Amino acid sequence: MGRLRELRKERGYTQVKMQMLTGIDQSDYSKIESGKRYYTFEQCKRIAVALQTSMDYLAVLTDQKEPYPPKET
Repeated sequence: MGRLRELRKERGYTQVKMQMLTGIDQSDYSKIESGKRYYTFEQCKRIAVALQTSMDYLAVLTDQKEPYPPKET
């Protein structure tokens, strides 16, 4: 989960700030970041939005940090 920690620090966020942005308890977020726990699809989605990246980047499916363009409604 190195990308997760790296992105959080790049944004200047603490784990407590991530809790506020995602609704994921800080202790659970800490376990996700350290690789002791996996995140659910919904948690991954919330983390990607909070860190302004894509779920694919968090899942190491791409090296592009920028999120995809938003879906037009």
